[in-house]
Amino acid sequence: MPSEQQPPTIMSTDQTPEEQKNIDICKQYMSIAYNPKENKGASSVQHLCHPDSWFWSPSTFPGCETPMDYAESHSHVMSSVPDLHILRYDQAWSKTSHVLLRYTAEGHFKGEPYQGIEPNGHHARWSAAAIFEVEEGKIRSFTKDWDQKVMQIQLGWAPVVGGSENPRWDVEALRKPEEARRKKA
Repeated sequence: MPSEQQPPTIMSTDQTPEEQKNIDICKQYMSIAYNPKENKGASSVQHLCHPDSWFWSPSTFPGCETPMDYAESHSHVMSSVPDLHILRYDQAWSKTSHVLLRYTAEGHFKGEPYQGIEPNGHHARWSAAAIFEVEEGKIRSFTKDWDQKVMQIQLGWAPVVGGSENPRWDVEALRKPEEARRKKA
């Protein structure tokens, strides 16, 4: 397990000892996958996964079929966003063998160029959900639900529709979502 302390969990429920163990396994996986120093690709998380495990997130990680593939792909993203990390677990709970980790992550585009785009130092913060199935102490499946548009716009990796009042396309609203939410209230 990485030596760094786990991010705080904001919301959870009472868990059985087995459910808590499953959460801990998934958080360990995430702490490696989201750590530029720990994630060296597929081999970094292999010990936490069943050999025939599967991964599902076709719109954001096409071609990734296993949790190891995801870690490999994510290691390339972290070469461009070298301070990428999970800020907090917004929700973390388990029901028998299924685990939900809804989390907020952040980082700056100050590493390697990303798909031909030069680093600009922009900061991004976004949320995603990771849904795992744990069997016999190892990850059997991992489904990721994430709208990557928020991160891509904030980092300058996606075209931006300029001048829009719509917070879905407003760069400042995406960079500071809490501030934008308070303005609308």
